[in-house]
Amino acid sequence: MTSVRPQAAAPVEDPIHSVTGRAELTEASAERRLGAICFKIGPPALVGVETEWFVHDVRCPGEPVDPGRVAAALAALPGTIDPADPAGGPVLPSGSRLTREPGGQVELSSPPAADPADCAAGLSADQALLRAALAAEGLRLTGSGTDPLDRERRMLATHPRYRAMERYFDRGGPWGRIMMTGTASVQVCVDAGGAGGADDYGRRWRLTHDLGPVLVGAFANSPLLEGRPTGWKSTRQLVWSRMDPSRTLAPPPTADPRTAWTDYVLDAALLCVRRPDGLPWDAPAGLTFRDWLRGAGERPPTVADLDYHRTTLFPPVRPRGHLELRMIDAQPGEGWRVPLALVSALLDDPRAADEAREALERLGHAGSRAPRSGLWRRAAALGMADPDLRRAALLCFAAAERALARRGSGLRAGLVEFAERYPARGRCPADDQLAALRGGGAPALQEDAPC
Repeated sequence: MTSVRPQAAAPVEDPIHSVTGRAELTEASAERRLGAICFKIGPPALVGVETEWFVHDVRCPGEPVDPGRVAAALAALPGTIDPADPAGGPVLPSGSRLTREPGGQVELSSPPAADPADCAAGLSADQALLRAALAAEGLRLTGSGTDPLDRERRMLATHPRYRAMERYFDRGGPWGRIMMTGTASVQVCVDAGGAGGADDYGRRWRLTHDLGPVLVGAFANSPLLEGRPTGWKSTRQLVWSRMDPSRTLAPPPTADPRTAWTDYVLDAALLCVRRPDGLPWDAPAGLTFRDWLRGAGERPPTVADLDYHRTTLFPPVRPRGHLELRMIDAQPGEGWRVPLALVSALLDDPRAADEAREALERLGHAGSRAPRSGLWRRAAALGMADPDLRRAALLCFAAAERALARRGSGLRAGLVEFAERYPARGRCPADDQLAALRGGGAPALQEDAPC
């Protein structure tokens, strides 16, 4: 049996346990390691979800929030530290791990579960605790792919990883800083799959990429940046499409995902090089991991360096043993339950998976070089106003609804309600934010999911 373990980014102030490691690598051993650990093969069994929110002041939502207030709220939460992973953040009573992102966003990562409904129930319970703890400090959660208000974006992290990220991304414009401090997402995690048959990991890998534009468009929820409409329904996707392609593009489609991913990792530029004793982690400009293996760089790379390098890559689907789908905007309230239901139904019900593939084939090569391909950009710009994407989305939602009905899942009602409110009407959650803005409302206070 394979396992899914959704992993959140480490808390922004936590130290890294091992700076360099000891086992040095060759190019051949690096390729073997990547091929062995990035796709864990076995029958799909588990699912998980990670969801992020911005934190706003209830009374003054347009002002930056004092990190001390957030820290005080989080300190009041019931939770424990996992002794096996003391750097991973506290674990709340239902098993969700709490972490904070570089710009102050908060994230809950569920434990893996065999039943998506159980996964959702646990994360909902922990979200309720988080919401109450923040409310006691006059704060609230905001589920949006970008911070919808015009307030100062602050880089709160001081860990050398994030300082190196700042300087690395600054070479290419403002997009990296916007990503780190002004975006939030929902990530659904599913098992990679088996070897052959309906659950073959290659088929599941391709389906996650082909499904990507539908997920971007249906759940687009970031039409604003600095308080103003950008002309895109998912500005978050626009931001990702303008960042370093060596770490944000999808690997090229090939028959063998393992080979494609291995090449992708080794040919990506180094974002940082871990160093001890307070030294900066900046990497030489343009140095790839393959270059490092071939003798460039200040020292030979180690297994620990390779494993850490993988955490600095951000394609739309990231193989971490399981598959982590990263293209979904953060949703208001408990709206994350719908993408969890949709993805798990389409990936883990063979009949629904076939129906989704048939619907997505009409869109062409949807997964090709995401998020910069034309179809992905249409999804980010137009959401469900694009007629072809809307048609494919409705077919995918219908296939998922039938799968959930066969399973008797408690997530079915929320998925149906979302489909009727949004894709069936050519709308997505971003349209609610735009409507609120036109009506003089405050998108930052959209805490409750409409479904």
